[in-house]
Amino acid sequence: MGNPKALKEWASAVQALENGQQIFIMRKGGIVEETRDFQVESNDFFLYPTYEHQRRELLKEMYRGVIDETLAGWSADDAQVKISTFATMVEDIEISDQEQLNKLFPFHIWTENFTEERLKWKRKNPLHIMLLRVYKLEQSLEIPIEQAYLGCKSWIEIPADVMGNVSMTPILSDEEFVRQVAEIKRALLS
Repeated sequence: MGNPKALKEWASAVQALENGQQIFIMRKGGIVEETRDFQVESNDFFLYPTYEHQRRELLKEMYRGVIDETLAGWSADDAQVKISTFATMVEDIEISDQEQLNKLFPFHIWTENFTEERLKWKRKNPLHIMLLRVYKLEQSLEIPIEQAYLGCKSWIEIPADVMGNVSMTPILSDEEFVRQVAEIKRALLS
């Protein structure tokens, strides 16, 4: 078995997942993906928070302060990153049209402009809506930042030796998670 996978995501989106404010992320792929489009490399992965490319204007107004919160104590010179979240993808919904995407607007922190841009980029490829069962690690992992982690790629491998004994708790109860998934699916079918 290889090293555990981590998916890079804006720290503000990771925080929204940790706070139970949303249960999915959207993916088209990093600029330097080896396949040039996004692939789900693992259904179980850590969320590796990224800070550099977060843009306040791409979050709904009520969530813009979250970027400041995530940047507090962060520096581009940091030698380590703290990982405190694990996710299991329960479904990968592919969306190819704006009308479907608009139905998801109440369920996430991003602006219409952000989601529209994501959908339009590499137009022939669908936007992946990854429904995630999210868990908070009881003890955060401190991962040394390696050169291989940098750049616009989605997936990285983290060294198995930093794992220790990982225990975690689901962010949402089973009932609440099932309810939110049903609500999202109902919205997409309406």
